[in-house]
Amino acid sequence: MNIEPRFVSEASPIAASAPLISVVVPVHNEAPNLEPLITAISTALAGFDHEIVYVDDGSADNTPQVLAGLAHTLPTLVRVRHKQSCGQSGAVITGVKTARGTYIATLDGDGQNDPADIPSMLEAMYAAEAKGLRPVLIAGHRVNRQDTNAKRYGSRIANKVRAWALKDATPDTGCGLKLFRREAFLDLPHFDHIHRFLPALFIRAGGQVVSVPVRHHARAHGASHYNNWQRLKVGLVDLAGVAWLQRRWKVPHIEGRE
Repeated sequence: MNIEPRFVSEASPIAASAPLISVVVPVHNEAPNLEPLITAISTALAGFDHEIVYVDDGSADNTPQVLAGLAHTLPTLVRVRHKQSCGQSGAVITGVKTARGTYIATLDGDGQNDPADIPSMLEAMYAAEAKGLRPVLIAGHRVNRQDTNAKRYGSRIANKVRAWALKDATPDTGCGLKLFRREAFLDLPHFDHIHRFLPALFIRAGGQVVSVPVRHHARAHGASHYNNWQRLKVGLVDLAGVAWLQRRWKVPHIEGRE
């Protein structure tokens, strides 16, 4: 994976201390959606110490130029660019590794996820951790999806199959809006399409998944990069792989240390 350097200097305000939360947004050819979503993230997290990490996954449009322009006036914006497209999961992994926040929130770059849901997801994280649960994944559940009937139907079937095969206890694994501790994510096995199986992987690690209802908006610009057939082709292979990972691991329960 070829990754261009992180565009932030040591003198930058965001380099001074690690923020509470980093918002990681993978994008590929989403230039018209950049400014509205970045503005929405900044507004939603105005009261939180945060950074916004955009990973440009080898876009062929003017995404790099738009991000560069926005970075001049927004010191919380961190930009990373893949020289060639590595896929959404590759971009998420790069973003989490680049981020410095204690907590990571991920969302899709098409503007359909609402950043205004992040504070309530952070509250859900605090509540779960106060009960002693670790690691915790807060997973968004799109209760009123603004997608085509075909896309909603395909997701419904996929969620049922995953729930049956992996027992991931999550009604909407495909929602891009998720929140977790950075260290917890880095402890997971990493592979292509990992973003679709985070609930199962957190459970495999001995953790808990908490689903919370989130808003969902219609795409304002551009078109989806996936369809049901594309998801099906890779989904069945990935499903078998994650099921294998589940069988090949037992969570260690440490009694003591001398």
